[in-house]
Amino acid sequence: MEVFLAICFVALAAWASYRVGRHILKERYFASEQFLAHKKRIASFVAEHNEVAKYVSEIRSGGSFTVGASSTGMQSHLATFQNTSHWNYRRDRNVANYQAPNVHNCSLQVVRNASADPLKYVMKYFSIKADEPNLADVEKLGEDITRLEDAINNLRGREASIAKSVNPPAFILKHYADEFMKHVGVELSPISVPYPVYRFEYVSAGGNSSQRATVTLNTPTIDALVDTLSQKIRWRKSAAGQRALMTSTLRNWIKTRDNHTCRYCSVSLAAQPHLLLEVDHVIPVSKGGMSTPDNLQTLCWRCNRTKSNKVPSARPISVTENSTVVQCFKCEHKQRVSTSLSSFECDQCGQSLKRRVVKEA
Repeated sequence: MEVFLAICFVALAAWASYRVGRHILKERYFASEQFLAHKKRIASFVAEHNEVAKYVSEIRSGGSFTVGASSTGMQSHLATFQNTSHWNYRRDRNVANYQAPNVHNCSLQVVRNASADPLKYVMKYFSIKADEPNLADVEKLGEDITRLEDAINNLRGREASIAKSVNPPAFILKHYADEFMKHVGVELSPISVPYPVYRFEYVSAGGNSSQRATVTLNTPTIDALVDTLSQKIRWRKSAAGQRALMTSTLRNWIKTRDNHTCRYCSVSLAAQPHLLLEVDHVIPVSKGGMSTPDNLQTLCWRCNRTKSNKVPSARPISVTENSTVVQCFKCEHKQRVSTSLSSFECDQCGQSLKRRVVKEA
């Protein structure tokens, strides 16, 4: 027994010595001139990362990440349920959830059918009818999810680039990754993509068995849902069914068409590998704009952030059209304008402008 206690004491002392030694090495590294020099060198890149992190928060708070709801149990909160059996029957092994709008309580057959044909049953039981308003809502959901996915992936890429640039000792990244980012000045974002999740649940009367089918509306599922809705609308010869579908395929095509370059400030992915590009409506949907290629453009996140829902004063610029970058003397905002226009308005502050060419870097 004494030998066992001695071994435990030695092991505990060795572990404590290791932790103390590692802590001392960490503090020395973060106070070293080498680390401080790296921190100063990448300060501007870290500041831009933190701006993108704030932009991610704006997308999350302003986006629409729900569509449809189940009507089962909408009024279940008006009643109370009590087991009055004289015998101690176990009826709480599996309990149905009647108050969640994303849960449809149903028969076992519906659960099995939903697992075999998920989109059909999501549309049927979560009130997503094949009409123009629902198609627009699903496209908006896909657009917001894609923007948030791209922004979060952009942040992760920037953080990996920062770690690679500073190149700290391996034990720092293994044990103190968050503290390393904090010392560098990086504001880590806790935000994740809130994919809508729909559940079909069956719970037996006695609560002894249950089964569930789950449908997660991620980007591929949303694209399939958009296509399904559009086919049903097109079959009805609706005008909305004839237009282009706002899917991830179309968004990627627009970025490729625009050479992965912002149509306002002309910054490109080739010049800035960590550039966050988004696809934007020239004329916003709220003002009657359609999701057609001639009404879609590639913008960097800064220009898209400042544009908001303003209708640009100039018409959309063709990819092959001659244009130059102009700068507003009032707010210093840069935008690309066709050379055929001699006067226009600043897309950011609305100031009336005449051409003043800014040489591109």
